[in-house]
Amino acid sequence: MSVTTYRENPVEQFLRTDRMPHIWCPGCGIGTSVNCFARAVLECGIPLDKLAIVSGIGCTGRVAGYLRLDSFHTTHGRAIPFATGLKLANPELSVVVYSGDGDLAAIGGNHLIHAARRNMDIKVICVNNFNYGMTGGQVAPTTHFGRLATTTPYGSPEIPFNLPHLVASCGAVFVARWTTYHVVQLQRSMVKALKKKGFAFIEVLAPCPTLYMRRNRLGSSVDMMKLFKEKSVVKHGIDTKEVAITNYEDPIIVGEFVDTERPTWLDNYNEIMKKRLGDKYVPWGVNNG
Repeated sequence: MSVTTYRENPVEQFLRTDRMPHIWCPGCGIGTSVNCFARAVLECGIPLDKLAIVSGIGCTGRVAGYLRLDSFHTTHGRAIPFATGLKLANPELSVVVYSGDGDLAAIGGNHLIHAARRNMDIKVICVNNFNYGMTGGQVAPTTHFGRLATTTPYGSPEIPFNLPHLVASCGAVFVARWTTYHVVQLQRSMVKALKKKGFAFIEVLAPCPTLYMRRNRLGSSVDMMKLFKEKSVVKHGIDTKEVAITNYEDPIIVGEFVDTERPTWLDNYNEIMKKRLGDKYVPWGVNNG
């Protein structure tokens, strides 16, 4: 008589299983990214009461609702300012923004560039599926040139953002890009980002099989994974100007592009106030004051 042995999934402790099944479509890459993130948190050993997740609106925005952590599901495009306030209110927290390309780079684009410029000590994970997935498949600032969306039925006439270059040029201290095919590399970069002091940004290229891929006749999610495997070229440290993806014919440059150091916003603020007030100034972040 055989006995079935149940092996606990190490990721399960991070999930609100009472909210399952999730809303993500079969073949969507968001769940893969969450698996990598949970394993990265486990590897880092961050106390869960010291970790907070902030997301905006969209398919990726549901990550905050499914993770068994202190989480904030914020208004559209406003995840980064919420996260900024949370970090400054309690600098001891590790604060992670987890959202999509439309939420972070379109309506939230202004917050993205200024958080990178200020070097706010938050981590941003951007799942890029090249369109607004939840709200109907509209064109996004990452949609490939000439591809179809509900709002560009004859093809997008716009050149998409090069997100790694955008945040790097604004001052991000850690910038990486991987696809949902590169699960081991993605997890490693998430570990580095979580341990990094300052503004860290990881772009995760992911399939959207229900809207973007179907509308553009790109096949199944398996086809997309094959494309990620065949087209991806790892180039650590390359100039982010060189990693733009305009269409599916381009090579997909992945890797860790930026890993540097500079003072955070809070470091600079404390330095200025110390010079102004002298020894009577108690640095912000000491006893959360």
